[in-house]
Amino acid sequence: QVQLVESGGGLVQAGGSLRLSCAASGSIFRIGSVGWYRQAPGKQRELVAAITSAGRTTYEDSVKDRFTISRDNARNTVYLQMNSLKPEDTAVYSCNLVVAGWGDYWGQGTQVTVSS
Repeated sequence: QVQLVESGGGLVQAGGSLRLSCAASGSIFRIGSVGWYRQAPGKQRELVAAITSAGRTTYEDSVKDRFTISRDNARNTVYLQMNSLKPEDTAVYSCNLVVAGWGDYWGQGTQVTVSS
């Protein structure tokens, strides 16, 4: 069983930065793709950024050039560096690990609040 634990959320002023971490138990993390999702109150969950096991990245249009996803396989951790934060970035951010042939795993989420 894989467990994911997010950390790094908090309250920040507009224009500020936060770095989220998603730490995983289990070595299969290294062969999986990881996505960061967010869900704001009253809105559907959306994929913000993703990274494959090979390091290929994708981003939702509104966060391109502001957010950077990266992974450290030695630490079984994926990061989401968020810069130039805006109030509309306020949401619960969760990481998701997909490992082909194994399963689909979610963390508990971390709250990010950006004040104007």
